[in-house]
Amino acid sequence: MAPAENPAFWPLTLIVFLPALVAAGLSLPIFPKAREEIIRWITFAATAIVFLLSLWVAVPQFFGAVGPGQFVVGQPEMQGVVKLPWIESFGIEYLLGVDGISLPLVVLTTFISMLAIAASWPIKKHVKAYHVLFLLLETGMLGVFVSLDFFLFYVFWEVMLLPMYFLIGVWGGPRREYAAIKFFLYTLLGSVLMLIAILMLYFTSDVRLLTDEQLIATHVVQPAVAVQEISSIRSAESAVHTFNLMALAAVGQLPNSPFATTTIWLGMSLETWAFLLLLIGFVIKVPVVPVHTWLPDAHVEAPTPISMILAGVLLKLGGYGILRICYPICPGAGLSLAWLVCGLGVVSMVYGAFAALAQTDFKRMVAYSSVSHMGYVMLGLGVWSAVAGQEYRWDFWAQGVNGAMFQMLAHGISSAGMFFMVGVLYDRVHHRNLNEFGGIFSKMPVYSGLAITIFFAGLGLPGLCGFIGEVLVTLSSWNYSRTLAVISAFTVILTAAYILWAIQRVYLGAEYRGPHEDALKPITPRELSIATPLVFLAILFGVAPQILFQYVTPSVNQQVETLADWTRDVHDGARKMIVAKADQEVSDGNDPVTRAQSTSDEIALRWSQD
Repeated sequence: MAPAENPAFWPLTLIVFLPALVAAGLSLPIFPKAREEIIRWITFAATAIVFLLSLWVAVPQFFGAVGPGQFVVGQPEMQGVVKLPWIESFGIEYLLGVDGISLPLVVLTTFISMLAIAASWPIKKHVKAYHVLFLLLETGMLGVFVSLDFFLFYVFWEVMLLPMYFLIGVWGGPRREYAAIKFFLYTLLGSVLMLIAILMLYFTSDVRLLTDEQLIATHVVQPAVAVQEISSIRSAESAVHTFNLMALAAVGQLPNSPFATTTIWLGMSLETWAFLLLLIGFVIKVPVVPVHTWLPDAHVEAPTPISMILAGVLLKLGGYGILRICYPICPGAGLSLAWLVCGLGVVSMVYGAFAALAQTDFKRMVAYSSVSHMGYVMLGLGVWSAVAGQEYRWDFWAQGVNGAMFQMLAHGISSAGMFFMVGVLYDRVHHRNLNEFGGIFSKMPVYSGLAITIFFAGLGLPGLCGFIGEVLVTLSSWNYSRTLAVISAFTVILTAAYILWAIQRVYLGAEYRGPHEDALKPITPRELSIATPLVFLAILFGVAPQILFQYVTPSVNQQVETLADWTRDVHDGARKMIVAKADQEVSDGNDPVTRAQSTSDEIALRWSQD
């Protein structure tokens, strides 16, 4: 599909690559290092333009009537799909698209990136290099959310690694090298495991198993030349592999899926191994216990704007990967290992809350709060309650996944705000010791009012954004496991404990007990312009969550309903029929392999037609 024929090509391409293009321009000698103010304003303008572009795609009502290339709210399907050949010999494509799951995360990324650049004005060291690396990081983050080709997804995933490593290692605190190397090694380990899973799925996939309708729906072929491309696929003598995420999901959900029927090691299917490898790669990014230890160090040593990006966006990449890739492509493993996903989530939320209670470093406390809050995301994604015992009702699981998505978006607002508020104090007094604060409200009343609101949003106070996701996840987990539901509800008390204790020690109290008391000046206009939008959105999404749910719910419900149908018709139906017929053939003395394959093909045809 030529760019001129696809109205979404330029919007999505500019959203992803405009930051990288500006970074390339800033790298040229025409922008000398001494012109730091110009570099700051150019970078801020680039992030603001990308944010406006994402709004143009997501909220076309702000710009008039909905036009080509803009998102249509309420449609669950992938929209604005861009498909161009890239590395044709391996079937790798420039394949982009957005739906109700990815688009809100794209807008969150562009919004937090714009605010983080505004928060970067105090950066005085190597200003040019800092802004170039920041823009490359933004391109990597946005590329992950819009990529529909697994190879392209992995490229963008890796693009994020080096900029973040240098942004922590060069501009961070006293232990910045240790924190940067730890972040690099953890993330690289996850990336290697993910690459192994990608190769396993690619070389096992075969789009010839899909029907003509599926080939068109998953954008393996283009409608304009569908007849020729389908004919080419059908005439292929060997397997036709693909990196197309939508096609891999369709193959993974077939009754005769090669991912489920191929056994590779320890008697476990390729599907199970791929799920585990991908899960490890994604939960390192979330992060969950026990692979969370890089996060507190990275947050404490990173400069304030990078902490905002880490908490506001990077942690969401893990949850997005589990929802977009793990469950649709490896549904059998997702169902059988749902206990693992839920267990990791609950352990993380409890451990993170207790760890936050034990901290005396303000920033480290907020970092552990992120571990706890992201545990709710894992629990919401994992409560696969659409099983036979629940009559395959998928509404409770959908409630959990919707809650997890809302929690990711709400946490992106509240956590970025909390780290910024900590940074405002650190810029003045150059310490984060909770025991040496106190009386900040009397010295900085406007700042304190905004900060307390943001921290209450992180607490999950009703009426603020943190409440909606947590309560939906807790309610949805009741039908999966009442024990997990009780534990997740109990964690809210722990969250209230460490948030309220921090507010009491920092903002209330009789007097400030730390150094540089004379530096506690009122909040500046620049700081106010960053904090105010975050507080506004924390309140807005708390009182009007439908603003986000109108985007998220159709796509989430479609995916959950599809997987619930798969559970009933394939996992509990078709595959059991295959096994039963094979057993019957053995008893009759016939060849069970040939007969089972025939039955599998028959069921696959019926399933795809339905």
